[in-house]
Amino acid sequence: MRIAVYIPLLVSMVLGPAASWAGRRLPPRVATWLLTCAGVVAAGAWTTSLALLAFTRVGQIPLVAAEGPWSAGVLAAIDPVSWTVALVCGLVLLASVLALVVVSWRRVRVLVGARRECRELSVAGDLAVLDDPVPAAFALPGSPGRVVVSSGMLRALAADERRALLAHERAHLRHRHHLFLLVLQLAAAVHPLLRPLARAGAFAAERWADEEAAAEVGDRPLVARAVARAALAVKRAPQPALAVTGGPVPQRVQALMAPPAPMRRGLVTVFGAVMLACCLSVAEATHDTEELFETAMQAQAVGAHLPQGHHRPHDHHRPHLHRTHLRRPHLTHLAGG
Repeated sequence: MRIAVYIPLLVSMVLGPAASWAGRRLPPRVATWLLTCAGVVAAGAWTTSLALLAFTRVGQIPLVAAEGPWSAGVLAAIDPVSWTVALVCGLVLLASVLALVVVSWRRVRVLVGARRECRELSVAGDLAVLDDPVPAAFALPGSPGRVVVSSGMLRALAADERRALLAHERAHLRHRHHLFLLVLQLAAAVHPLLRPLARAGAFAAERWADEEAAAEVGDRPLVARAVARAALAVKRAPQPALAVTGGPVPQRVQALMAPPAPMRRGLVTVFGAVMLACCLSVAEATHDTEELFETAMQAQAVGAHLPQGHHRPHDHHRPHLHRTHLRRPHLTHLAGG
């Protein structure tokens, strides 16, 4: 197994810090899609690399090798991964899986709880009004989706600002921003180094809704004013993920007071190239691992069919099999199929 298996770690370390910088220099719609795709690629590559590094050592356990079947000794002779590295990778992979389960459970619980609490609200179309003096406004995804606004928030805003606020929340529902946020949160749960990328993606989704609202009402300063007034009304009260006050409000207001961000194709190309390199490195590492196990399986087959009196290949020597002449193995071999 070559250096390709370690590249995803480097890629994720680059993507995290660079995400916030890049997301603010792209149109928010493009930034949201790009950062979400980058999170999926980085998290998937990270998980796959950990699994490959761990399994090459797990495959050397005699009981596992017997199920293969492959030669544990040959695998140990060829495999350069140390037990320490494999053990660390296995523990990190286990922690990533547990974090993924916990975050998924929490997201489902929050969504179900919000739907249950809003079930009996007075609804006019897609708008549900919550009789509560505490200012609040957020998009509640579902079938159908709802825009939930408290009476306190309605009183805090002028009529035109309410229109901008509702346009913002309806943009969240129309473009299913909750799915982007979910994917980003799951990616960050799997790989903690992607947390800056997840925050940048969530900010880009808020900016996307801001721009949609500005296009609908035809007044960017009005949307900026509505966002600022809503944030001042909410103050420190906790808000759901798709609330109008989500993300760094001063930066959102500043972006709305400036012209829309231009499309920077060079920046998108760089991010695309990094993601492609990440995918290619994982494909190469997977191919190397398949050949590694195929070599060990053929060594086991040769040893099993030797007649009595012939020496079987010693486990501490590499067999005289040339990997370049092997056919590409099937993935089912790795699973013992």
